[in-house]
Amino acid sequence: MSSDASSSPLAADPRYDPFTMALHWLLAALIVGSFGVGLYMTGLPFSPLRLKIYSWHKWAGVTILALSALRLLWRLGHRPPALPPGMSALQLASYRISHTLMYLLFFAVPLSGWAYSSAMGMPVAWFGVLPLPDFVPVDHAFAEAVLQPLHRNCAFVLAGVTLLHVAAVLKHHWIDRDGLLKRMWPRPRKEPAR
Repeated sequence: MSSDASSSPLAADPRYDPFTMALHWLLAALIVGSFGVGLYMTGLPFSPLRLKIYSWHKWAGVTILALSALRLLWRLGHRPPALPPGMSALQLASYRISHTLMYLLFFAVPLSGWAYSSAMGMPVAWFGVLPLPDFVPVDHAFAEAVLQPLHRNCAFVLAGVTLLHVAAVLKHHWIDRDGLLKRMWPRPRKEPAR
């Protein structure tokens, strides 16, 4: 197989649709930002700033949950572009497992955070306007012993799988040169004719 990306079947430009691309990059930014905020806020002393940052973190989590549901529904009705030819069985299995795991974690991380807030007796109000129901009864011991570690561990697993995802994409882009990244990369703007 040629290393020239232009000779790849992906050079015909089978890309994800613009809506899928927008959801992908928006979710990526929210997940990375929320993970960073989560790491930062846990070390803060109790203060109005900490409460404000916790609220932002919760809002981001609910937004990630809503966008993940929308993305999954959209994905069920829209097939992705073809993968590059020549991928090994191990690569295909890794692709399927990592994507399935990411989709599960897109839901597990925010839902476990929401459950933790509910069990701690701290209601979640999306952007401070839309109150969300508590779906776990108040139980501080359960929240601290089970839900908080579950939320933290799921977030770290999602971070790890995301890093592997990025590494695999960069490997396909720079080493395999098979055009995989183009599937999710927006088209460059065309210069107007003069």
